[in-house]
Amino acid sequence: MSEQTESLETLQANRNQVIIRTSIIGIAANIFLAAFKAAVGLVSHSIAVVLDAVNNLSDALSSVITIIGTKLASRKPDKKHPLGHGRIEYLSAMIVAAIVLYAGLTSLIESVKKIIHPETPNYSIVSLVIIASAVIVKLLLGNYVKKKGEEVKSASLIASGSDALFDAILSASVLVSAVIFMIWHVSLEAYVGVLISCFIIKSGIEMLSETLDDILGTRVDRGLVSAIRKTICEDEAVHGAYDLIFHAYGPERYFGSAHVEVPDTMTAEEIDLMERRIAKDVYLKHGVAMTGIGIYSMNTTNDQVKEMRTNITRLIMSHEGVLQVHGFYADIEKKTISLDVILDFELEDRQATFEQIKAEIQQAYPDYDIRMTLDIDA
Repeated sequence: MSEQTESLETLQANRNQVIIRTSIIGIAANIFLAAFKAAVGLVSHSIAVVLDAVNNLSDALSSVITIIGTKLASRKPDKKHPLGHGRIEYLSAMIVAAIVLYAGLTSLIESVKKIIHPETPNYSIVSLVIIASAVIVKLLLGNYVKKKGEEVKSASLIASGSDALFDAILSASVLVSAVIFMIWHVSLEAYVGVLISCFIIKSGIEMLSETLDDILGTRVDRGLVSAIRKTICEDEAVHGAYDLIFHAYGPERYFGSAHVEVPDTMTAEEIDLMERRIAKDVYLKHGVAMTGIGIYSMNTTNDQVKEMRTNITRLIMSHEGVLQVHGFYADIEKKTISLDVILDFELEDRQATFEQIKAEIQQAYPDYDIRMTLDIDA
């Protein structure tokens, strides 16, 4: 297990190196572009080009914050933060979103001022070549950063890459407005500036929304959940895996729990060994630490209970919106039936459906105490 822990730590270190290296490339490229665009904008009196330069500077600052966030998030767990500092990446992403939003609002104000008090731009062929080159550089940078972000599953890099690709489109619009002015002497500078500002603001709001979703807790990728469920069910003692819950303490840093259904004939020792096997297999294959494995006892020796299970499952699944029935256990002597039901969130009244199902089971088995739980599809 320690060797695998070392391996996972190495993977995390490599991930951090990719993020930092890619961010440094982004910083260098954006500072380079900002300098040239600012020079062109000031010489040609173009507010659109100047705002485009400001946008590049905000991108560079975003990359700096991404590096700082990655460094802080990679700090080892301590007494105060026993599960590590991975969630700092969410905070750094929120700061990046706030910077983008601020840059957009500032740009919008300046563009409106230029509409009220216009200035005549003065472009040259050299300035057009520089802007066109910036478009190409941004396209290449955006594709590179986004690809690296997808490789290491970094939301910050993916957002930066997408933002860079979008910037290329905005820079292209500046180039088009410059060409229109040189040919038809119609100045669209301030209006293009407003357009750029609106898109920057939109991008900032979307980034902020995505980061808030991460902090609040979003549904874990279905592919990962299915893969872990499959790994658990591969154990010879397991008849089913349910209630898989995962908590993220930063990108790709998951702690999880699950219920497994096992025969009611298993001993405590056998269950203990099974739990250890499952925890080890899930960690080795998926890098997820299983903090808890609960047990559902499955009736295997009583034919009457098997029939009850079949009948009740059929009754429940006949209702619209039922996703799953699990954890069934019937005690003939104590006259109790226990089970969990998962209902679709899209149902208009999940509680009413739940109560109706419970009432129907109670009607079918009036002598039994029905202990049914409304579970969630997490």
